[in-house]
Amino acid sequence: MERILNQTEDAGIRDTRTRAVLVSIATQENRQSQEEIQDSLDETARLLDTAGGQVVARMVQSKDTPDPRTLIGSGKVQELATLCRDNQVSLVVFDCDLSPVQIRNLEDDIGIDDLRVIDRSMLILDIFALHAVSAEGKLQVELAQLQYTAPRLTGHGAEMSRLGGGIGTRGPGESKLESDRRHMKRRIDALKEELAVVEKNRRTMRASRDRSGIPKVAIVGYTNAGKSTLLNTLTGAGILAEDKLFATLDPTTRKFTLPGGESVLLTDTVGFIRKLPHHLVSAFRSTLEEAVYADIILLLMDASDPDCPGQLAVTEQLLEELGAGGKPTLYVFNKCDREACDAEGLFKAVSDRCREGAGDRQAVYISALTGQGCDELARCLEAIIRRKKRRVTFRIPNAEAGALSRLYSEKASVESVDYGPDSMTVVATVDDRMYGLMKKYDTQASGMATGD
Repeated sequence: MERILNQTEDAGIRDTRTRAVLVSIATQENRQSQEEIQDSLDETARLLDTAGGQVVARMVQSKDTPDPRTLIGSGKVQELATLCRDNQVSLVVFDCDLSPVQIRNLEDDIGIDDLRVIDRSMLILDIFALHAVSAEGKLQVELAQLQYTAPRLTGHGAEMSRLGGGIGTRGPGESKLESDRRHMKRRIDALKEELAVVEKNRRTMRASRDRSGIPKVAIVGYTNAGKSTLLNTLTGAGILAEDKLFATLDPTTRKFTLPGGESVLLTDTVGFIRKLPHHLVSAFRSTLEEAVYADIILLLMDASDPDCPGQLAVTEQLLEELGAGGKPTLYVFNKCDREACDAEGLFKAVSDRCREGAGDRQAVYISALTGQGCDELARCLEAIIRRKKRRVTFRIPNAEAGALSRLYSEKASVESVDYGPDSMTVVATVDDRMYGLMKKYDTQASGMATGD
């Protein structure tokens, strides 16, 4: 059994934040290294700080198999109880998921009034509730909380237990537990209906953007990588950008003009994180799918974070799970202005991977805060967009001159127009969408001759 304890020093100033102990378990099943365990605990500590808590101590239990009753075993629970009493701790956060029974047993065995035991998923849900601003965000958070809580709803004492089936215990009505479950189910159904309406509106907005023909770029990445700061720097969006996890939950879209004059739509998305609760993925699916419907992924990383490689792996895995893994991607290493930035090895590895790919992936260093490298980012983005276009010669009958007007109105790059007695020959650079609309006029596709 291994124990790791890091206690904070009294700085002479009373900290009014909730005092908490972080607890993790190392078993033969998860096979995590000590470095991986500490990285995960560091991230949970940052989550706790975002939620308004203060880490007083950390504990790691090494155990062959988890204890089904308390996860960490009775001896370790007693050590935890002593630690909490000695340090006026009112919250214990487990860096994994706990069952309702385990939470109740831990609280009972620790035996401190007003002390709560929560797990990592509950902490993340709490942060989402804290940062939800829009009506859609609040609906999504409430749905995720109820979906997480409903199957875990258990009674505490006789007042919550099911009515007995023996002599002298039968009676009309239902237990409070059953009533609560029915109420939660009705609320979940109502929230799903409300979100279905919101999702329909979002689909309408996406369809409008598709018709505009403007390339759509989704800014994705690990939480606190600097996505909102980048959108503000490039477009002056003025959205909230804080050095905290999950500071932004609601997607924001702004138009950005590239050096060559072409416009793109940049969308800031909710950040990713390890062990993201699947209820959050489900509730926020319409928001997360901004990456799925984008033409290009701008994958932002915090190059100053020592765990940048792990965060990149998590982000790419979640993009694959969402169905957005194969899209043209610009890898952006952010926060290069920080002294702690040391990602040269990862940058080279990603750059080599981009060169070995299909040519629609690039990597660039920037500082979203200072604007350093953002010009290069714009040029790289423009290069990816141009590779998605093709130079085509169209032969358009004079009777269908509206097709030429369409090329101009959709801002296709028209190089030349030769007018003939029966038709006009047009050389233009178009994207896949415009080509699909104009394909019947393609001289190569249709076998037409370009001369008159």
